[in-house]
Amino acid sequence: MSLRRPRSLKWSLVLRIAVLQCVMLTLIIAGIIGAMLATGIISHDYEDGTMDVLADAVTRDADGALALKENSDLTRLRSDVPDLWFIIRDQQGNRLQEGTVPAKFQPFVGLLDNISDARIDPAVGEASPPGGKIRWSDTAAGKVQIMSGTKGKLALFRVLGQAPNLFLWGILPLAGLMALATLFATPWVVRGALSGLGNAARAAEQIEIDKRGAQLPLDGVPKEVTPLVDAVNAALSRLDAGYAQHKRFLTDAAHELRTPVAILNTRLAALPATPERARLLQDAARLSTLADQLLDLQRLDRQAEHFGPVDLVLLARNVVIDLAPMAFAAGYEMSFEPAKEKLIARGDRTAIERAVTNLVQNAIDHGGKAGRITISVSLPAMIDVLDEGDGVPASERERIFEPFYRLHPQDHGAGLGLNLVRDLMQLHGGKVEVLDGKQGGVCFRMIFPT
Repeated sequence: MSLRRPRSLKWSLVLRIAVLQCVMLTLIIAGIIGAMLATGIISHDYEDGTMDVLADAVTRDADGALALKENSDLTRLRSDVPDLWFIIRDQQGNRLQEGTVPAKFQPFVGLLDNISDARIDPAVGEASPPGGKIRWSDTAAGKVQIMSGTKGKLALFRVLGQAPNLFLWGILPLAGLMALATLFATPWVVRGALSGLGNAARAAEQIEIDKRGAQLPLDGVPKEVTPLVDAVNAALSRLDAGYAQHKRFLTDAAHELRTPVAILNTRLAALPATPERARLLQDAARLSTLADQLLDLQRLDRQAEHFGPVDLVLLARNVVIDLAPMAFAAGYEMSFEPAKEKLIARGDRTAIERAVTNLVQNAIDHGGKAGRITISVSLPAMIDVLDEGDGVPASERERIFEPFYRLHPQDHGAGLGLNLVRDLMQLHGGKVEVLDGKQGGVCFRMIFPT
């Protein structure tokens, strides 16, 4: 499966809005021109229809004389204006004439050398358009003077032919200004519109496994994104419900397990003292430990506001006293090394005691059945459990805290003890580290916040 880089919503909107503005501006201008042509507004007032066609058609023949190049516009003009007349002359005196100049315009023919541009009509100031016009134009044949009538109309194709110039000098600058405004305004608008989504994202970053009941806020979230936030909140609710069901199952299973284990211990105690009885008692003890560990999982829900002062020295000493017989029976010596008589940390006494117990039991199980197990309490607030066994490879020091993971598959434990230690320390805002022991082996260090 290929992972594509997510697109930027902000710049996608900027690009699309800019393109839309250009298209809409072009369509608006084209629509206005088309409407004016269709209603005759432009044709009614436009005076240079005939001259435009003649200026486009004028050329020179092989001898350099003025001539007209037949094209569709000229053909249409001849068809629309049967009595077409015009005079075309250049600055060298060459002349091209067609049709009969109306008598009322004849006096002006002899004055062409003295006229630059003119609107000619008997009704001065009233005719629009006038009956005739005189104009100098730049053409393919050079600069020429044209005198003609004004009956030719503005052709749609001629307007469309000017579209590139219109786009280059009219639409493009306006579109550029609008795109520039969009470039600066849209990011600001999008940022404001999506501010609620940013708040939801920050809330999602705060969701933790031990903070159930969390929901993403809907305040300020755009309506289009609300279904996604609602779906995430519904998924969080389902996860909370599933997690609660899982916790209830573990609690019920642990309580149900403790009763048959207690009955089993009672019946085993009544048996004659034999090696087989000792092994059975050891197995029953593991079952009891597993039940206690499952119950400890439920204790992780306890919140920090219920914590109180705990004397780490007294707590560790009690664990040593409780587990010393088991350690001696397994072939170990035990040592307790407190840095001072009393060292206070804040937390849950039962949970911390269970964590230290798990570490000492782990040392008994994996310390090689020989050497010394040392429990030390040091400043500022640390408890170390050291053994002199084979140690833990560096590559395995993270994995041993995973639930149900066992360094040696043949071990009899359930693989929950170290996982519980890590979770209990995280609950207390501390951590557990795995270090090399002073005399070989491994050192598990519980570090409490101060």
